[in-house]
Amino acid sequence: MNLLIRRSRVSVAPLLVALSVLHAGGAELTRGYTLEKDIPYRTDADSYQQERCRLDVYHPTNRTGFATVVWFHGGGLRGGRKSVPTQLKEQGLAVIAVNYRLFPKVKAPAYIEDAAAAVAWTFKNIKRFGGDPDLIFVSGHSAGGYLTSMIGLDKSYLGRHDIDADRIAGLIPFSGHTITHFTPREEAGIPGEQPIIDKLAPLYHVRPDAPPLVLITGDRELEMLGRYEENAYLWRMMKVAKHKSTELYELQGFNHGGMAAPAHSILLNHIKAFLKTRSSGKPE
Repeated sequence: MNLLIRRSRVSVAPLLVALSVLHAGGAELTRGYTLEKDIPYRTDADSYQQERCRLDVYHPTNRTGFATVVWFHGGGLRGGRKSVPTQLKEQGLAVIAVNYRLFPKVKAPAYIEDAAAAVAWTFKNIKRFGGDPDLIFVSGHSAGGYLTSMIGLDKSYLGRHDIDADRIAGLIPFSGHTITHFTPREEAGIPGEQPIIDKLAPLYHVRPDAPPLVLITGDRELEMLGRYEENAYLWRMMKVAKHKSTELYELQGFNHGGMAAPAHSILLNHIKAFLKTRSSGKPE
């Protein structure tokens, strides 16, 4: 199968994007890795928060100093559950798979606050699992991509936990809204076809000093309405703001759901490139 990727013109070294699924199936626990489940990352008294604000830590057991991916599931901010993506297993990384509270039991910005709390927990705790707190990447698909961009571009959410969002090694949202997400729009009585850019939109928080940003969508003709174009607009505005490391990928032939599998290969290649640059001592 051939995979055609449209990539924005940007001055960086080309990266190989592999289509193949790296580790399909198999046991969740394999030699050299372990999975620690349902760790609470918020300790407030609210029962729904206690139920949903939990995460799983999948990490190597035979090495230290590894990078970590905090992974947010999709589901429109109203469904879904945490899981470690198969493509990220046995890659020498830790993966933090996060549950967060959902609409209609909560409304914005509760789920964004949960995402920030989970990332803050990772910064404060990954070292005890063997990970490097300076090598934390944040990613997620669909609603998870939206949460990734929001907590990385709007510094206020992590700031409440005394974490500087600029410490994130990379933001890699898969097919996430960059305008205001359709769920907060619904909460405000705004039709899904009416685009809004307000403080609940990643586009509202464009800034030149943000962490490296890699935007990935499916085919513009197969994606959810306008999802590619939203991401292209964020890419353009980050370039206008003189952000030095924003990239955009369009995965030809893949729809909103199907783009996630090949997108993981892009994520892994960007992490590998980042680590190679870091180890060589060159500016990132």
